[in-house]
Amino acid sequence: MDDMIRKTYVQVTADFYPDGRMRPTLITWYDGRKFPIDRIKDIRRAASLKAGGVGIRYTCMILGRECYLFYEENYQWFVEEKVMR
Repeated sequence: MDDMIRKTYVQVTADFYPDGRMRPTLITWYDGRKFPIDRIKDIRRAASLKAGGVGIRYTCMILGRECYLFYEENYQWFVEEKVMR
């Protein structure tokens, strides 16, 4: 079976700094599971070529795996979720 990628909105806990920086620290999945962000490797404005959408892309390490977390201009966070077809 092929994997399909979809845009999945998630709840994010973030730290905010006096100089305006925002650092996501925890992702809460729609079923309530929580995933701490171990490290942020990169932050840049980018498009999600797999799921659609554009925003600030955080390249994160979570449980030893790299993933992209996007912050859109509508103040929503999303990840690229793999789903089985």
